[in-house]
Amino acid sequence: MSEPDTRAIKEAVNQDFIRYDQVKKSHTYRLAENDADEFDTDYQIQTFDFGRYLNGNARDRKVFAEEFGAAVQDIGFSVLTGHGVDKSLYDEMNDRTEELFNGTSMKDKMRYRAKRFGSVSQGYFPIRETSDIHPDLVEGWVWCRRAFNMPQKRFGEFRPEDFWPDIRYEPIFRELATAHEKLFKPITQAMFEGLGCDPHSYDKKLTDTNFGLRLNYYPPMKQVGGDSGAGRLLGHEDVDLFTILPAAKVSGLQVWNHHNQKWVRLDAPEGSIIINTGDYMQRISNDRLPSTSHRVGKPLDGSHLDTARISFPLAVYVWEEEILEVLPGLGKPKYDPVKAITFHTKSTSKFYGDDYAVESPLEKS
Repeated sequence: MSEPDTRAIKEAVNQDFIRYDQVKKSHTYRLAENDADEFDTDYQIQTFDFGRYLNGNARDRKVFAEEFGAAVQDIGFSVLTGHGVDKSLYDEMNDRTEELFNGTSMKDKMRYRAKRFGSVSQGYFPIRETSDIHPDLVEGWVWCRRAFNMPQKRFGEFRPEDFWPDIRYEPIFRELATAHEKLFKPITQAMFEGLGCDPHSYDKKLTDTNFGLRLNYYPPMKQVGGDSGAGRLLGHEDVDLFTILPAAKVSGLQVWNHHNQKWVRLDAPEGSIIINTGDYMQRISNDRLPSTSHRVGKPLDGSHLDTARISFPLAVYVWEEEILEVLPGLGKPKYDPVKAITFHTKSTSKFYGDDYAVESPLEKS
């Protein structure tokens, strides 16, 4: 691809692409880290023991939901310990992710170049090409439920070779997807209960639902031209209900604090998971649960220069034919009902091009 315009990258802001957003996002921030950015060193994103909700009695669950819900409503992010997933699985995923990216030839990677499956762009994203907006200094690989040998009734015969450069990786990463799938409903239930809504409103929608498991490999910036102005991952909001992100071994995650227009560096404890709400959730919560901006920038210890960073977030979706509408009890709806595939593809067409958007009738299939 052509050489990036360093000045354009450094000055680009989210409002340049606001026409694609399907929920209210009135704030303005630079997409890539900039010397003029301000950081909030006082705000602490809260950490909670999710075991209180998973294993507690009705009162324990109620108190947890109130506290967790208030934290997520405040900034859209929270950190959970006690979630039941063994830290050793995350250590294994870290090693296997590095192995996948460094052990697969570019020729084989490009055989799986990302394309749309339903709502989600699934497959391999080369470095600097994860988005049409501006280059990111990260390689990515995304797999939806279709790519795993998991319960699903809507597709034909499962063929791992259709999605994986080496089919031995499918059961390895399926273990991570399966472990996190067990958390989809309880995390949603806690959020809904914290809003004062029926905690089981989405139980049916989240049974064998779709998701996007994304592996990110950030090579050392000395190797990829960190002087280009590009960030490791540009500022953005997730389009999903929420994202489950195991704490990375290397720092860099930055979260936008809309209260004071500053960035918060988030370094979560090893073995914990970071939860952040996305556009689906902001829409159905009538703006109560914000889709918070975040990015991956340069850690204070300078490790980005010579150390690779690895992460493996899992985005929780509903299937394309589901209707996204404001939950009962949250006041007059600010948004009309919309089919998930229309909402999702209109929003993400800012990353993948205008022809990515799909119009679909509102009626359920």
